[in-house]
Amino acid sequence: MNDSPLRLPAEWEPQAAVLVAWPHAGTDWAERLDAVETTYAALAAAVTRFESLVIVVPDDAVHARAEALVRAAGADLARLRFVALPYDDTWLRDSGPITLSDAAGRFQLTDFRFTGWGGKFGAEQDDAVIAGLVDAGVFGDAMHRRIDWALEGGGIESDGAGTVLTTWRCLHQRHPDQSREQMDAILRDGLHARRVLWLEHGYLEGDDTDAHIDTLARFAPGERIVYQACDDASDPHFDELRRMADELAALRTEDGRPYALFALPWARPVIDEGRRLAASYANYLIVNGAVLVPAYGDAADDEAARIIGAAHPGRVVVQVPCRPLIWQNGSLHCITMQLPAGLLA
Repeated sequence: MNDSPLRLPAEWEPQAAVLVAWPHAGTDWAERLDAVETTYAALAAAVTRFESLVIVVPDDAVHARAEALVRAAGADLARLRFVALPYDDTWLRDSGPITLSDAAGRFQLTDFRFTGWGGKFGAEQDDAVIAGLVDAGVFGDAMHRRIDWALEGGGIESDGAGTVLTTWRCLHQRHPDQSREQMDAILRDGLHARRVLWLEHGYLEGDDTDAHIDTLARFAPGERIVYQACDDASDPHFDELRRMADELAALRTEDGRPYALFALPWARPVIDEGRRLAASYANYLIVNGAVLVPAYGDAADDEAARIIGAAHPGRVVVQVPCRPLIWQNGSLHCITMQLPAGLLA
């Protein structure tokens, strides 16, 4: 057990802002840039209803384009901040800072190594994004701790009270030579967690992340877990997600109680150029007073939003059109990173 007062806050705790990186022609979005920019603009309008948004851009031209698009979408420009930095791609959930905090209001930007999801893609500039944001003065006097061990923010879930949820499939792919016990110890040290819960099952076709937890199961306040289910017995995901649901039902809180489980509906398969895309409703984003929910133009969109809202009572539910995002195998949570209240300079 760690003696440090630092902890990894839950996503539903107060936030200063959400962090994103704007897509541009030098990223993998180039082929469908106009479509994905509509999602980013809608996201900016949704976030700035409730809190600030920090947008990373590579240059003045992209800054000007992004500002024009978010203005047209109705974003609150007074809640926008732009930061110029180079980056390879826009998945800041995985390359952005995992921020720990303590009761005295001190922060630590935990900077794990980002390897492009196990070397699948180039990631040298993305791996330097946190240091670039620190150098740009975005985070004031927050501590910056670099950990030379591959971990992405989408690969972990925190309940804010010392429990971290993750998947064996992902971390075993990143660290095939390490045991469960070794990885467990590194996670507990790096995230100042008391315990790590591991899922053996769960995956989505079209997912480059090797089963990130944020596409599968999410902590919610009040000892709840929201998870992606599959009710189509003919679908290749059916058995694996049923086994994951059984694992979630067997998990216990620190004081031995089962979690309250909220099963999300299954969107119809989305096929693009012959490949299945990963349309998960579990990939939602919590902000101050609201929860932003991915919508895919599917009949299940509204039911997914209703269930997520029920798991996060008292929050406004806002649907964000995310079908363009799944072309690159991620969704709403994947492109964002929340920044805890008090962190920004």
